[in-house]
Amino acid sequence: MANKPPRRRRKLPWILGISGAVLIAGGGAAAVGWVTSPVDTVGSVRFEQPLTIPPLADSKIDQNGRRVFELTAQAGTTETLPGQESSSWGFNGDHLGPTLRAERGEQVVVNVHNELDEATTVHWHGMHLPAEMDGGPHQMVDAGQQWSPTWKVDQPAASLWYHPHVHGETREHVNRGLAGMFIIDDPDEPAQQELPHDYGIDDIPVIVQDHSLRGSGELRPGSNFGDTLLVNGDYGPFLDVTTDAVRLRLLNASSARVYNFGFSDDRDFAVVGSDGGLLPAPVERDRVTLSPGERAEIVVELQPGEDVVLRSFEADLGGGLTDRFSGGADRFDVLELRAAADLESAGSAPRALASAPGLVRSGDTTEPDRTFELQGNKINGERMDMNRIDEVVEVDTTEIWEVRNTDGEFHNFHVHDVQFQVVDIDGEPPAAEFAGWKDTVLLKPGSKARLAMRFSDYTDPDHPYMLHCHRLRHEDQGMMAQFVVVKPGQAAGTPPSHGNADARSSHNDH
Repeated sequence: MANKPPRRRRKLPWILGISGAVLIAGGGAAAVGWVTSPVDTVGSVRFEQPLTIPPLADSKIDQNGRRVFELTAQAGTTETLPGQESSSWGFNGDHLGPTLRAERGEQVVVNVHNELDEATTVHWHGMHLPAEMDGGPHQMVDAGQQWSPTWKVDQPAASLWYHPHVHGETREHVNRGLAGMFIIDDPDEPAQQELPHDYGIDDIPVIVQDHSLRGSGELRPGSNFGDTLLVNGDYGPFLDVTTDAVRLRLLNASSARVYNFGFSDDRDFAVVGSDGGLLPAPVERDRVTLSPGERAEIVVELQPGEDVVLRSFEADLGGGLTDRFSGGADRFDVLELRAAADLESAGSAPRALASAPGLVRSGDTTEPDRTFELQGNKINGERMDMNRIDEVVEVDTTEIWEVRNTDGEFHNFHVHDVQFQVVDIDGEPPAAEFAGWKDTVLLKPGSKARLAMRFSDYTDPDHPYMLHCHRLRHEDQGMMAQFVVVKPGQAAGTPPSHGNADARSSHNDH
């Protein structure tokens, strides 16, 4: 029996203002905004597709002792809904990409081949590395060309990911399917071996994306909030579980949607990791909220023979109409876990996992070194300009950044190169599951966060890193800025020239 399609949205006319834009009906003409009733797929997904586990990317050790990966961006086709195919993009395949895996201390090389008919980039989201290797909008890989970034992996074990970062076109490239995970291992972290760690067996990547699928099942690269979830590229997947505990590496790879993950029976689970690695200790929760780009590692225990559904519940994104217009009222069935009749022991999460971030003390009242205001697809009143360096930071310094959302809708804030410590949100300490290393933080309307981060190792006055909202439409429209890390007393240089590339964002306002 084929899976049931997602419940159709019911369109309702509204006349109101959103994020400063007022829609008015009257006289001989009318401007009417259309919104949708909440999407709810709970109970309508049959889970008939075995979950695809992204393969571990092949690698080799070259004559210089470097671990070398080959990654090819290419066009293809993928099955979206049962029996329906769509054109898609992928790395080393038709859709999404393999999981890259390396150990802390290794020098890696990734040979990125672009077999698409247009330029793209590959950004290593969450990775500490030189700016010229970051894969942001200044590291374009033209059609038919190759780019070979290399760097030393030097950060804690973590679930990172990679995706394009084309200025003005990031949302389109990611929604077509260019994304994958990059797992860092650290042999000196004992907890890594105590947690479930058998990839594809009890250690599972879970890449969640929402799409608006036409009747034909065709992916719509320009969609914002979709009504259909794909998990590792699959619709309605199930996972056969053979151990009494399983570690899920949750990645919100959607362009705009926030997920509030939990289980259909409201069972507790252990949150063991956030964006930048393991938490100081497991945190018992029945929900974990992830905005676009965020990750969480959770360990869930199962009993022999039981089935349970990973679900996304309603999310608090600021309350009222903010939730309604930003998908916070939506619910999704995501993935069914099916426990075997006999389960092997996977152990339990250890009481201590990793060192806590110690850049500042809890309750620190130090004034921020920099302040960023997010409003109207701008940061501090400016839209992204590829030729403008917005901030200059000296190497080997620790700074506190205050980020304020003065808009009427939620944003989230991502910083390249560093993992930061969330000092507080609206004056309160972060929830325990977000008290580890982070690179992306959710900001509800009217809220502010203070983030502590240290800039180390790499300096380059000409090649900037990015800071931006990770709602990809907002990023594409200009809610992004650039910073360089320099030696003491050094001034900012000149970013690379890209001709008319900066004009791309003007084509993505809708």
